Amino acid sequence: MTRYVFVTGGVVSSLGKGITAASLGAILRARGLRVAMLKLDPYLNIDPGTMSPHQHGEVFVTDDGAETDLDLGHYERFVDIACSQASNATSGSVYAQVLANERRGDYLGATVQVIPHVTNEIKRRVLLVGAAEPSPDVVIVEVGGTVGDIESLPFLEAVRQMKAEVGRRNVAYVHCTLVPYLECSGEFKSKPTQHSVNELRSVGIQPDVIVARSSQPVDQDTLEKISAFGDVPERGVISLPNAPRSIYQVPLMLEAAGLGDFISDHLGLAVGTPDLRPWRRLQTAMEGEKPTVRVGLVGKYISTPDAYLSVVEALHHAGVGAGVEIDLRWVDSEAVEAHGAETELSGLDGILVPGGFGDRGIEGKISASTYARHQPLPYLGLCLGMQVAVIGLAREVLEDARANSTEFDKETPHPVIDLMADQRDVREMGGTMRLGAYPCDLRSGSVAQEAYGSLHISERHRHRYEFSNAYRERLEAAGLVLSGLSPDGHLVEVIEMRDHPFFVASQFHPEFTSRPHRPHPLFFAFMRAVKRQAGLVTGEVGNLALSA
Repeated sequence: MTRYVFVTGGVVSSLGKGITAASLGAILRARGLRVAMLKLDPYLNIDPGTMSPHQHGEVFVTDDGAETDLDLGHYERFVDIACSQASNATSGSVYAQVLANERRGDYLGATVQVIPHVTNEIKRRVLLVGAAEPSPDVVIVEVGGTVGDIESLPFLEAVRQMKAEVGRRNVAYVHCTLVPYLECSGEFKSKPTQHSVNELRSVGIQPDVIVARSSQPVDQDTLEKISAFGDVPERGVISLPNAPRSIYQVPLMLEAAGLGDFISDHLGLAVGTPDLRPWRRLQTAMEGEKPTVRVGLVGKYISTPDAYLSVVEALHHAGVGAGVEIDLRWVDSEAVEAHGAETELSGLDGILVPGGFGDRGIEGKISASTYARHQPLPYLGLCLGMQVAVIGLAREVLEDARANSTEFDKETPHPVIDLMADQRDVREMGGTMRLGAYPCDLRSGSVAQEAYGSLHISERHRHRYEFSNAYRERLEAAGLVLSGLSPDGHLVEVIEMRDHPFFVASQFHPEFTSRPHRPHPLFFAFMRAVKRQAGLVTGEVGNLALSA
């Protein structure tokens, strides 16, 4: 029988529900359990694919092409699973399905209402994850938003009904709340948590666990008070202060606080001793003294770091594996346009240009790739980062500064990056790009092939534009290496520069499949090149998984 854990949040947003849910998944999986994850988002968008990164952060893409909430990236990285279309449900997608059912006549003339039709659809989404094969032992469901928000009410009602649907002993409710510490009086305040629990009870949910988020460890007296007022056993009140160094310390913090054992006991799960050796090895590697390298991330959304969340995490995974500390420099591509690449990028040991859309700041990204190619500095380009590298080279080879992508200049005489053929008749924006995992064949002996250790790979994509094959020969003659192609040879997936210490760019997004214990091969190869550029010769820990 699959068990269900529902994670809610109270008092304020951005408490770390996603990290808490992901960390709980990690420590349950360490007990040998099969864990699945689901994020319920209360906004009315069908998915976050058309939302501004400034509002929502990055869009995380799954193997099957779902454009999802960034918390799914945390789930994949912490629990080491592959999420899917079923792993994210929004109010928009739920209501769209309910209305489609109504138009089809599925409700047999009934008046369609939030209860039962919307709540039934939400429960169907939850049970769908639990019915997957192989059957998960535990499904962890994070409910987005904050208890008390109007838009979250249908989700909370559906979550409440789940205890009758599958049985009370097969459900656990985990509530994350803020326990503020007042510096002026030197004490914690439990009143916000008490009010939040009361708000949750008002919709019929009694929490089994209260995770007390705070800036520092909550004292025992306050935990006992929360237990008494929240009607939760003392074992079920978990102090979770800010992690001292990294979010990847949270699984061990929750384990030390007893959350894994409490949830296992509450759900009646027969589990063994948790094997947390990979997490302990990771913590040891993070805590050791390491030399520092300087990496510039050149983007247009740098005022919203969550827009590049998976990229930053993949860099840190590679840094730990390579035995270096990363001094990450956030470089505004518009500043590169205004002040020049030399001014904004000098002193760096490596440059990374991530994905993005639109022409704002694009010339700065082109300049950054050109600067890295000429210096020469290690360069890693991701999606748009590959396209700007091609544009920069093409302008020199063709001796025409008008060479461009038709995304930015529809009248360019040299469309070295052009709209994919199957995108030309697309009119709707949402969910219509080339999305999800596609295979790629690597050229033997190339930098990419040596990084992967394989000739055949599969990576996740999110783009509409591609390398124009009409310019292959001229750019290859100038030193460009097309080191990764689609199996039919038509689509360019990876490029490199010949006779360069490290200049690699991919049309796909390798950051989505990096793990804290297994750095992505391209990021790890990039970081090793950055180390060489910095003149460092240090030990490496590489793969921190048990199989290493």
